[in-house]
Amino acid sequence: MNTQEEVKNKMSEDSFYITNKTKSTLPRVPFAKIKEEALGKDYSLSLVFIGKRKSATLNYSYREKNKPTNILSFPLDKKTGEIFITLELTREEAKKFERKHDNFIAFLFIHGLMHLKGMEHGSRMEEAEAKLRKQFLV
Repeated sequence: MNTQEEVKNKMSEDSFYITNKTKSTLPRVPFAKIKEEALGKDYSLSLVFIGKRKSATLNYSYREKNKPTNILSFPLDKKTGEIFITLELTREEAKKFERKHDNFIAFLFIHGLMHLKGMEHGSRMEEAEAKLRKQFLV
C-alpha cells in the first residue's frame, strides 16, 4: 500500500482511479457512477484489485486477521480513501451467494463505499446500501 501522503498527492489530480494488480479481467461495473452517487464528485477514491496473498497481508496488518478477505476499505481522510477487492475470492463467494460475479463485485463495492462514509454495520448502513443497490440494479 502506498503511504497516505503519496495517495493524497496522486489523488488530488483525479477523483477516481482503478488499479488491477491481478492477471484477471476486471468486472463490468459502473464503478465511477456508483462512487459518485455514494461519495460525491469531490471524494478521491482508489479502487485496487488484488490477489489473495496481498489481501491476507493487508488484512493481517490492519485487522490482525490471518486470512484473505473479499474487500477492505481504508478512509484516509474525510475526502480520500482506498478500497481493495480480492478478485479470486469474490469469484468463489459469488457462486456461494448465487450471484453473477459482476453483480457480487458491485454489491461489495457499495458496502465498501458505505464504510468510507463512516458507517458501521447496522440498519442505517443496510438502508443506504439497499438504496444504491436498487438504483444500480445490484
